[in-house]
Amino acid sequence: MPRTNVNRPDEPAYAGLATFAKLPLVLDAEGLRGADVAIVGAPTDELVSYRPGARFGPRAIRASDPIAWSPPSMPNMDVGVDPFEVLTVLDHGDVPPTPGYPHVTHDAIRRTVAGICAAGAVPIVLGGDHSIAHPDVGAVADHVAPAPVGLIHFDAHADDAYEEPRLSHGTPLRLLVEEGAVRGEHVVQIGLRGYWPPPSDFAWARAQGFRWHLMDEIHERGLGPVLDDALAGIAEVPHVFLSVDVDVCDPAFAPGTGTPEPGGLTARELLRAVRRIATEVPLAGMEVVEVSPPYDHADVTALLAHRLVLEALSGMALRRLGREPQPERSG
Repeated sequence: MPRTNVNRPDEPAYAGLATFAKLPLVLDAEGLRGADVAIVGAPTDELVSYRPGARFGPRAIRASDPIAWSPPSMPNMDVGVDPFEVLTVLDHGDVPPTPGYPHVTHDAIRRTVAGICAAGAVPIVLGGDHSIAHPDVGAVADHVAPAPVGLIHFDAHADDAYEEPRLSHGTPLRLLVEEGAVRGEHVVQIGLRGYWPPPSDFAWARAQGFRWHLMDEIHERGLGPVLDDALAGIAEVPHVFLSVDVDVCDPAFAPGTGTPEPGGLTARELLRAVRRIATEVPLAGMEVVEVSPPYDHADVTALLAHRLVLEALSGMALRRLGREPQPERSG
């Protein structure tokens, strides 16, 4: 299937169809060959524990951008690079969910992400609730095996609970480790806070070798030193998956999410952190999850998710170029 430009040249953000950043659309995985990155939506939220709506996340994220232009051009003034000039990025549409059958939907997500990997592209998945980490991280882990995959996990919640049903948005990390897709010592979690999960789940994670950084630690030490430790801990891992749950941000910056928790990161902190990670580690995949448009205000959360992807692309482009950032300074 050829790459289809679904937007006319010089079409502004509010006109035309909404692919990510007005990128060409390729629905057949074979058409992704030669691409560096493929963006795909996973519109499912049947496994949430509180407020639904994340099934509408991929569409909202794509449509939120106020400056998209066709063809895409997004020069990042903080790094001095336009990621779309360095990387070939395509929109792979959405995984078709099967309403009422989350296991079937998850199987489709795993097959779709596996197809992206087989085509040689890095998958960036737009969620959807966080249960999708089980199939999408699992597919990437299968692709790079027997080499290990590291997991950097931004979230207010640990998502490693032991609970029934086993498949939910609170269990994906436990399932990945139990199944051997990810080793516990290769998991680092950033931004945890609040009142869930219970101590028993942390005891399990500690026994598996998980490392985590609570928000109080980030407040006391600063996010930069915490990232130093997080990256040092996976420095020898050849492939890294970046999982970003938008509820890692304070609800002031990400109100449109299903399980908000006060006291989180600012949008600015998270954007810079994602860019730094994409610059410094070999990303094998990424997801941005739990954007719930029914609870959003003025597309604040959807736009943040969109910009998180752009910052990751900017970091990947900078890594490809092998140079330091060249910000647009006045003097």
